[in-house]
Amino acid sequence: MPKTLPKKRSIIFLFLIVLLVPSKLVLAESAESENNVAIVSLSAPESILEFLHQYFDLPDKALTNVTAQQAFLRRAQREISELLATEGYFTPNIVLQGNWQDNTEVPVLAIDPGPLTKVSAINLEFQGEIVNAQANQQKHIKALRDSWQLAIDTPFRSTDWEQAKAALLSEITRDKYAAASIVSSKAAVDPDNGLAELTVVIDSGPIFYFGELEISGLERYDESTIRNFMLFRVGDPYKRELLHVFQIALQGIPHFKSVSVNITPDITQHKAAPIQVVVTELESQRIALGAGFSSNNGARGELNFQNHNFLDRALNLNSTLRLEQKRQTYFAGIDSLPNQNNIQYSLGARLQRTDIEDLETINQRVGLTRNYRTRELLNQIGLTWQREEKRPSGAINQINAALVLDWRWRHHIVDDPLHIRRGNVTEIQIGGGSQQLFSEQDFIRSYGRHQSWWPIGKQDVFFLRGEAGFTLAQSRFGIPQEYLFRAGGIHSVRGYDFNSLGVREGNAVVGGRTLATGTMEYTRWVMPHWGAAFFADIGSAADRWQKMHAFLGYGAGVRWRSPAGPLALDVARADETGTIRFHFSMAVAF
Repeated sequence: MPKTLPKKRSIIFLFLIVLLVPSKLVLAESAESENNVAIVSLSAPESILEFLHQYFDLPDKALTNVTAQQAFLRRAQREISELLATEGYFTPNIVLQGNWQDNTEVPVLAIDPGPLTKVSAINLEFQGEIVNAQANQQKHIKALRDSWQLAIDTPFRSTDWEQAKAALLSEITRDKYAAASIVSSKAAVDPDNGLAELTVVIDSGPIFYFGELEISGLERYDESTIRNFMLFRVGDPYKRELLHVFQIALQGIPHFKSVSVNITPDITQHKAAPIQVVVTELESQRIALGAGFSSNNGARGELNFQNHNFLDRALNLNSTLRLEQKRQTYFAGIDSLPNQNNIQYSLGARLQRTDIEDLETINQRVGLTRNYRTRELLNQIGLTWQREEKRPSGAINQINAALVLDWRWRHHIVDDPLHIRRGNVTEIQIGGGSQQLFSEQDFIRSYGRHQSWWPIGKQDVFFLRGEAGFTLAQSRFGIPQEYLFRAGGIHSVRGYDFNSLGVREGNAVVGGRTLATGTMEYTRWVMPHWGAAFFADIGSAADRWQKMHAFLGYGAGVRWRSPAGPLALDVARADETGTIRFHFSMAVAF
């Protein structure tokens, strides 16, 4: 009995192999052995071979007789001629080669595409209001001609021809001429000489001007909620970009689930084209739960309540409880919507406890700010009062209070706010308090930061960041930590713990009056959504410039382009101590 077991196991093993072999492979071998006939192969220049393999279907059965061969050849000549015409080849020669009586020889479909047709002349003709004698209109026509995408001596392909016409029409309808249309288009092809003469006639129609808003979908909110975001006035010349910016601004407020902004290009209404604004409102109140992790403050849990129609006046009430390992925060605030001058007001209160680098703080804060905000600029002025209990380990506890007038200015021009490849962000802050006005200490705090991105090649990015801060005061005592400086951690000097670089008080690290840090980083995107970063950070914080000691950190990390922005996981080495630290964050710029 024991001697027969291996034999049974071998039989079972062979049975499993037969079951697991892909059925297509088994069938292919069977068909080949029964018919002993090969399938047709393609022979063509490399420039079109991949294209034909992608769009032309070879027979899935062998050509066993003359009738099948002739039917396949007729189909091939018809379909391939149509396909190659879209690529600019209008005189192909298509033959089927091979000795079909000898089943051992593979039939070959040989394709000679003939000469590639190229654009020889371009005639763009304009009609309508755009052809009047005004100099700016003639400049507009010249700019449209210069923007034409299918240049002379380029291959004439159907897709490029259609895209060039669509791009020209999109360009002319962008400003003023919302009803422009292509009256006629013609491609005169000379296949024998490989030449194509292109003619496009465009009628611009009349100049369109913005009319009144026609708003639909509002239930809870007044129309002023929408009108305050208009960047144009009734009677201004039509610009598609202004409608686009208008729509983005409305989508950016939390009151609406969806927003659509359009005009109907009706030439009978061109002097005052109505603007259709269609919105779908969100529920005015909602509760959200969140969780996350940052190497700066550890694990995080969050409970958030929002009311977008507080007091039935479209005010935004936001109440947030955020619990992190090193920081616990409760915040409540009310924000108005921007008015027609892009001015918004915010009133907020915060209670926060932190325990970082043996420094425990308990902070109560109330503030009112006035914000001027555009797509590229933030100009903010605020008045804030805060009281702070400062408890450094091994040093004397203190209570600091300050009434601070703050000014903040930030300017940013970036190509993509979430995934930046080119752009600049500059920020300046100035604020201060006085003993004469509810502050423990006279001080003036100044801070500046600049960030720049440069594209390298098709995908890569080089990034530079620099920041500096200085608090003018007799000493750091009596000033809340928010108006002093510490360094280390994400967006600072990696390789060192968050806020671990500063001034020693007992066993704790507290804020000093000076700060300077900088970063160089190169990101190599090896796949569309995955990249590798190499970086070096330098800087520190101290109580005086004379005591500033620069700390160096460097390393590498992984970047992932998530829908919410780039996620960063960095491994950094502290040059001072040789310590290796991991940093994880959402790598947003502002």
